[in-house]
This record gives sequence, C-alpha cells and structure tokens, in this order.
Amino acid sequence: QVQLVESGGGLVQAGGSLRLSCAASGRTFSRYAMGWFRQTPGKERELVAAISKSGGSLYQTNSVKGRFAISRDNAKNTVYLQMNSLKPEDTAVYYCAARYLGVFQPDVAPTDGYNDWGQGIQVTVSS
Repeated sequence: QVQLVESGGGLVQAGGSLRLSCAASGRTFSRYAMGWFRQTPGKERELVAAISKSGGSLYQTNSVKGRFAISRDNAKNTVYLQMNSLKPEDTAVYYCAARYLGVFQPDVAPTDGYNDWGQGIQVTVSS
C-alpha cells in the first residue's frame, strides 16, 4: 500500500495552467503505475492520464490530449499532471491513484485496477 497526497490545485482562468503534484510514501514507488482521475458531482470518476512504472508508457483521455501531460520522478516519489489551456469543463476534483505492478509485471499505463487513492484536490477553471 502507498499513501498519496495531492497538491497544486486551485482556481485559474480559462486558458491558464496548473501543475498538480502527487507525493507518494514508501520505498517502492517505482513498482507502481500511476494515474490521475477526475470527478464532478453526479458523474463517474474519469481517468485523465496514466503513466507506467518507468514513465515510458503513457495514456491520456482524448479530451486532454495536447493540453495535459503526465510525468513522474521516481527519485522524488512524485507524479505530476501539467495542465495547460484549461477549460471550464476541466473543473473537477482531481485524484491521484496507484496500481502496484511489481518488478516482473509489464511496464504499461493501465486504465483500471487502481487500488490506492489520494484525498483529491479541487481544480476550478473560470470562464
């Protein structure tokens, strides 16, 4: 199990940028694939982006392609979500999530199976 703490959210005008960070506890961060999800009231939680253990494989949902970028620094136990050209529809609570894949598992960016979650952080984009 890994503990996750998000930071970097807030209020920004449309067209602006924010960078979310997610700090993970533990010494085995490099064995976890990581993902960023978001949720708005009344809607299901949506996977925004995912990154493999090494950072070599990425996934992004279509609505954020070209605007958001996920990255990780395994030396700092941190995953990031750089969000550019923000739109009001990006307003949501953003969650960091981890999925343990182990040393011998493929280096993929999974779209499901996440078991550990952060507490969430609000991102609000004003028009």
